[in-house]
Amino acid sequence: MTVVTRFAPSPTGFLHIGGARTALFNWLYAKHHGGVFRLRIEDTDRVRSTEAAIEAIIDGLKWLGLDWDDETVFQFARAGRHAEVAHQMLAAGKAYYCYCTPEELEQMREAARAAGKPIRYDGRWRDRDPKDALAGVKPVVRLKAPTTGETVLTDQVQGEVRVANEQLDDMVLLRGDGTPTYMLSVVVDDHDMSITNVIRGDDHLTNTFRQMQIYQSMGWDCPSFAHIPLIHGPDGAKLSKRHGALGVDAYRDLGYLPAALRNYLMRLGWSHGDDEIISTRQAIEWFDLPAVGRSASRFDYAKLDNLNAHYLRETDDRELAVDIAARLGVAGDNAATERLVKGMPGLKARAKTLKELAENAAFYIAERPLPMADKAKALLTAEAVGLLTKLHAELTHLTEWTAAAIEAAVRQFVDTNSVKLGQVAQPLRAALTGSTTSPGMFEVMEVLGKEECLGRLSDVFLTVH
Repeated sequence: MTVVTRFAPSPTGFLHIGGARTALFNWLYAKHHGGVFRLRIEDTDRVRSTEAAIEAIIDGLKWLGLDWDDETVFQFARAGRHAEVAHQMLAAGKAYYCYCTPEELEQMREAARAAGKPIRYDGRWRDRDPKDALAGVKPVVRLKAPTTGETVLTDQVQGEVRVANEQLDDMVLLRGDGTPTYMLSVVVDDHDMSITNVIRGDDHLTNTFRQMQIYQSMGWDCPSFAHIPLIHGPDGAKLSKRHGALGVDAYRDLGYLPAALRNYLMRLGWSHGDDEIISTRQAIEWFDLPAVGRSASRFDYAKLDNLNAHYLRETDDRELAVDIAARLGVAGDNAATERLVKGMPGLKARAKTLKELAENAAFYIAERPLPMADKAKALLTAEAVGLLTKLHAELTHLTEWTAAAIEAAVRQFVDTNSVKLGQVAQPLRAALTGSTTSPGMFEVMEVLGKEECLGRLSDVFLTVH
């Protein structure tokens, strides 16, 4: 049997980080078993579903590198098929028309509240003659669910879970206007799409018992279910806006790499020994559901930052330079990109995100005169500028512009003028970078090039003090 999994988001907003992990687990499980991973957009909520949200979900999945098989399925377009199944259940006596009025349903709810009981439909139309209905009432179609015994779920993560059937009422399959409900649509789509494994958040666990009853009523085989715990914030509460970014698009904008985010999300709830850095190839080879824990995972931004820093260091310099050039608004500027490529080894060793990398790299391509931070300005005293003026004259005659040659020339200058290296290097860094921190000074000077270095020093002489 071919394993077939699916990711089925509702397009009412961005691709949530929890949804991204669900998609990742489904993708990995399918890849691990040599199976198929499908995408279904559950757009039946016509009020809240938007084209922008659909684009955001698809864009987020593509950015994460989670490719799916076959065409994307849109649930709303299949409403006719969903209704057809409901009518098949009616014909087989597995469902019935319910003619309850809104007032009757409200009275039912109030009576349950007064008695301190769960609010459930009482089944009053299971066996009644439609002739008893009030004129003008548009009936809904309800499942004729079993009222005794248990529905038993053998979950691949949660283990065996049971619910008494008396706790599950006769749910609505078709509304009064003939449109299918979410519960019916999901089951029909999963059956028609040949889904063998449903991997989703444990907040769907109650839905699963109801959906299993639809499978049983239709005589269809149930897929294997795996309900994974939700992601919590660092404080143990359900992940929300107050914990930070929620959408995959926000993590991209903040400068996280897709490989790092995949690795991090995979480790939220799943483990392979003590391994932390796991390549995509290893993930596909190792991933399986028995290693998914039953406890909620806590999102740790510090761990994500450290993991992303590792992937930054492993990423090709030119690939990073192209991304950084775009972030700094100089995409397509070959000279700027080449300078960033040369400076990347020193830059990426000091950054944790692409956003931080871009901020640290900005001085390399900044227009003259260079913007100067206050701390950098403070280093450019009259005495320091005097030393830099002398150094400028020495560097003008330097023929070999490499880090080693520049360092040798500066050290010779320091010895000749009887000053400490810091007295020259610190104001030199300020003059050339506009900051008090940067990669190694001599490496920076080699990357900037002789002409740019001498030009930036000249600017300081003209503009400081």
